[in-house]
Amino acid sequence: MRDGGRAGAPRKENMSQLQLSQEMSAGRARLRVDVFGTDPVDHVLEDMNFLNYRLADVRIQPQVTLAGPDIVWNQDAETSVEYENGVMTFNGEWAPGPLQKVVVAVLALKMEAAGLHPFHASAVRYRDQTIVFLGGESNHGKSMGQIEACRRGGLLVSTETTVIDEDGRAVMGSKDVFLKKRAKGTERADKAAPNKGVEKFFGEMPTWEIYDQPSNVDVVVVPAIDGNFDANLVEMIAFEAQFQSFHSLQNYFLLNELLAPGFPMPVIDTFPLRKARVDFLEHFCSRPFYFVRAANPQELMDEVDKVL
Repeated sequence: MRDGGRAGAPRKENMSQLQLSQEMSAGRARLRVDVFGTDPVDHVLEDMNFLNYRLADVRIQPQVTLAGPDIVWNQDAETSVEYENGVMTFNGEWAPGPLQKVVVAVLALKMEAAGLHPFHASAVRYRDQTIVFLGGESNHGKSMGQIEACRRGGLLVSTETTVIDEDGRAVMGSKDVFLKKRAKGTERADKAAPNKGVEKFFGEMPTWEIYDQPSNVDVVVVPAIDGNFDANLVEMIAFEAQFQSFHSLQNYFLLNELLAPGFPMPVIDTFPLRKARVDFLEHFCSRPFYFVRAANPQELMDEVDKVL
C-alpha cells in the first residue's frame, strides 16, 4: 500500500471513502466485503454465476450483519494483494476474475467454520442412494459420470460442487454442469469448450430432475474416464479414499494458483484447518469408496451398477 497504513484503512491523501459494504452467504456461512475508493460502487461482482458454479446458492444479503470485513478492496492504491489476520486486502485495479476466486476461497473457509465442507464433486440420487463422483487428484469424469447417471434415471443433487455437512449428508450443490464463460483476468486457453465432452459421449445434453433434499452420502466414486482404459472397478483403501477426498477439499483454497500475472494467491490455509479436514475425512471416508476406470461414461456406470 502506498500510504503504509494497515489493511483496510482508507487512504487519506485522496480522501478515499467506504463506497460499499456487502455481505454474501452460502448456507449458514457469511462473508463481508468492503470497497474503498473515490468513485461510487454499486456491487462487488457484476455476475454471480461463477460463485454459484463453485459454491452453490451464493446470495447477496439485504443487510450487513458482520462486525468487520473479510475482504477489503482499496481501489485507489498501488496494485497488491495480501492476507493478514484473517482479512484479504486487494489494492488497486483488479479484474472480476481474481476477485471471484478470492471470494470463493474465503467463503469456503467460512463454510468450513459453519460445519459445511465444499467438495469438488458432483452427486446424484440414483437407485435410492446418493452417489458422489469425486473430483480428486486427477478430476477425470465427475461431470460425465453425473450426466450418465442422470440419463439412466438419476436425480441431480449437484454438479461442480457438493456441500457435505459434518454428518456426511449432501446438503447443497451447484446446478450448472459447466462454466460457460470465464471472467476477465482468468481466461484459460487450455480448457476445452464445455460442450465437447457431451457431444462426444451423448450427442446432446440429457435432461433430468433435481433432488433438493439433504441426503446421506452412500457411495463415493472416483472416476477416471479415458478412451484407452479397460473398464475396471476397485474398492479403495482408507489412505486412497482420504487422499483423493483431501484433494477435493483443498481445491477451493487456490494454493497452487496465480490471481494475476505476478500475483500469487496469498496462503489462507493453516495446519489446524488442514488437520480438522483430515479429522472430518477419517469419519466421512468410512463409507464405500470405489476407483473406476472406463473408456466412456456408459462403461463407468455399468461398473458402478455392479456394486449398488
